[in-house]
Amino acid sequence: KGNWDALYRMISAGQEVVSHNMETVERLYRRVRPQAKYARSLEQTKLTKEYGKRTKTGIMLGLGETKEEVYKAMDDLVAHGCDILTLGQYLQPTKMHIEVAEFIHPDVFDHYREEGLKRGLKYVESGPLVRSSYHAERHVNV
Repeated sequence: KGNWDALYRMISAGQEVVSHNMETVERLYRRVRPQAKYARSLEQTKLTKEYGKRTKTGIMLGLGETKEEVYKAMDDLVAHGCDILTLGQYLQPTKMHIEVAEFIHPDVFDHYREEGLKRGLKYVESGPLVRSSYHAERHVNV
């Protein structure tokens, strides 16, 4: 919630990669993360990078986002110093959560991986079963 002192306390603990999951694209942010703000999450990534840490985030796909919105999120993340992006299929955990709008084809995940690398991300894990910690050991030396 923008408590930058708490952020600095946390990122000074010695970890090699600091992750803050964006979860979705800007248009859907308020619906998916009602207590979070897209710009504030980007600022957290920027401050973490400026502190000298490797930065990581994750986005769930299948919530109704467009390809253009995913590309914009990638560009925003690169502009704020994000190194690593995970992209996975959103799955509705309970009936009280947002419904799945679309199941994303594995070829689309492959496309997003390539697109993210072209746009300047250093590492992109992208697939239907990818979660934020998926192959996390690979993210240490990015």
